[in-house]
Amino acid sequence: MPKLTTRTLIAGLSLVALAMGGWWYLSADNAATASGQAAKQGQRPVGQGGPRAGGPRPGSPGAAGANPWNAPVPVRVVAAGSSDLKVQIKAIGTVTPLNTVVLQSRVSGPLLEVLFKEGEKVEAGQLLARIDPAPYQVKLSQAEGVKQQNVAQLVNAEQDLALYQKLKQQNSISAQQFNNQQSLVNQLKGTLKSNQAQIDAAKLELSYTEIKAPISGRLGLRRVDPGNLVQANSTDGLVTITQSSPIAVQFTIPETQLAQVRDAYRKGVALSVEAWDRSEQQQLTSGVLTTLDNQIDLATGTLKLKAEFANQHEELFPNQFVNVRLNVAVQSGAVTIPQDAVQYGSQGTYVYTIDKAQKSQIKMLKLGAVDNGLVAVEEGLAAGDLVVLEGLDRLRPGRQVEVIADAGSEAPVKSEAPVKKARPARQAN
Repeated sequence: MPKLTTRTLIAGLSLVALAMGGWWYLSADNAATASGQAAKQGQRPVGQGGPRAGGPRPGSPGAAGANPWNAPVPVRVVAAGSSDLKVQIKAIGTVTPLNTVVLQSRVSGPLLEVLFKEGEKVEAGQLLARIDPAPYQVKLSQAEGVKQQNVAQLVNAEQDLALYQKLKQQNSISAQQFNNQQSLVNQLKGTLKSNQAQIDAAKLELSYTEIKAPISGRLGLRRVDPGNLVQANSTDGLVTITQSSPIAVQFTIPETQLAQVRDAYRKGVALSVEAWDRSEQQQLTSGVLTTLDNQIDLATGTLKLKAEFANQHEELFPNQFVNVRLNVAVQSGAVTIPQDAVQYGSQGTYVYTIDKAQKSQIKMLKLGAVDNGLVAVEEGLAAGDLVVLEGLDRLRPGRQVEVIADAGSEAPVKSEAPVKKARPARQAN
């Protein structure tokens, strides 16, 4: 019985020794692996003392720059300039033709031929279509025949009147007979005038069989084909003519800006108007303000204005949507900065500037007119002050900055996030 107990004790101790040996082996292997990784990353191995791996000792020269968020912020700057700035009022407008005509026939009849092509430009007086003239030629001939009959009667009546004049002097006829003959002559003269009017009306109707363009412009789509019977003054018409050069743009401005526009308009100086595309990336053409409406719209509190454009190359198309910039005045010698540099906060508009110590500072601004990406600074800046244009995300007052002077590069050095480094290993307790 004692021998069995001794064997059992020896076996148990052997198992414990093997377990401790395995644990020691695994611990040593893990320590070696961690030491090798630390050596590759320039860190101290775990358990060798000193501060946390991967960083300089406290108080060493490199300790202040260990956190990349405390490094100088790279920024791009632009100097506030001084230039003449346009004082503009922006609005949205619609291109409106000065004249639009629905071409109609003044007489009824079969449409013999169409002498135009859809979409082409035509000049005023150009022949566009023909109506069958035969019925109106017959009507003219009838009127001329009636006149010829009345002319013959008038000649005969005038000869009788001359004879009655002699007989009256000889007292051979009564005065009543002479007066009746004279009235007949006057009546026939009036009839001839009526006959001439009928002839003129027949000639006019005959001329209406040739349909001509009343204005110059561009044609639309044809609505009637040759061979159809056309009715006089049909509401549909044959085709629409739209005047495209010159052309107008109608837009509205708030009543708060009316005084500024009216004062400039009353001086007699032509106010220029610019028409831009829908995205405001390209200027289409420029024109002149011509008309101010005579009353403000009570529903919207706006006033309608109209500008005229030469549109020689048809940059504007009827009913097209455009962005309008009305140039009211020119502000000479204004301090200007890019509009993208302006920041907006609860206390107003501001910009970041760079002082002589290469530190960022906030300056509150009072802004003025805006012109093509530039904004006038009425208060807060002077010409030549450096304003931060890019790299604003990490700035705060007093932050050290690094100015990127190469403005021709594609983008400044971005500093939105620090460089990601390997996480140091924990120290052994």
